Amino acid sequence: MNTYDLTGKVAVVTGGAQGLGEAVLRRLYLSGARVASWDANLARNEVTCAQLGPDLLAVPCDVANAGSVADALAATEAKFGGVDILVNSAGIAGPNAPVAAYELTAWEQIVAVNLTGTFLVNRAMVPGMEGRNYGRIVNIASIAGKEGNPNACAYSASKAGVIGFTKSLGKELAGHDIAVNCVTPAAARTPIFDQMSEEHITYMLSKIPRNRFLEVEEAASMVVWLVSAENSFTTAGVFDLSGGRATY
Repeated sequence: MNTYDLTGKVAVVTGGAQGLGEAVLRRLYLSGARVASWDANLARNEVTCAQLGPDLLAVPCDVANAGSVADALAATEAKFGGVDILVNSAGIAGPNAPVAAYELTAWEQIVAVNLTGTFLVNRAMVPGMEGRNYGRIVNIASIAGKEGNPNACAYSASKAGVIGFTKSLGKELAGHDIAVNCVTPAAARTPIFDQMSEEHITYMLSKIPRNRFLEVEEAASMVVWLVSAENSFTTAGVFDLSGGRATY
């Protein structure tokens, strides 16, 4: 496993209690960062942080709520100081259904967490990073945001929005030593699968040329480089983690 020296850096991982976010949380911590895990599941979040060790902070946060995001940032800064690194991993898949039968409440919830949540968390971080002229942000999008998955209209649309948002913010901040990028993973076997039908899971696997799902540790390996100081030029970029599925 390659390592990057993140000693002295403060990182925030949203959705850090489990899945891809937990894998990223672990890699950042093992690389020397002090890490705050923001997650709506506080009990699971506290267990995850306690298992890793000290210099981790479990913070309750609903990323779709601006007040909750502000409170989480205040708690993080009070413990660790200014945030250098953000990995925005919190997200939900929602139900699988055709557009004509898709419930409006499900659409609104998925867009609120995946897209509006990305906006709110990024927006909260920008002033401090601009003031210190340093920051690394990685937003977790999805291959569904590039290609669109059938019977997953809200998830696909929200992740396409994350890609567009990342490109926009990266260009806004390009005059600073702040890199804003996103990754587009194929599916990984994480608790988000609990929200999907077996038919949809089988469909996603059939689209991956490597003929297997992504391992969360593979995603963490790419993310940890993107948030390191070595990534000093690339911004507003989209990094593929689709196992060959992506056509662009």
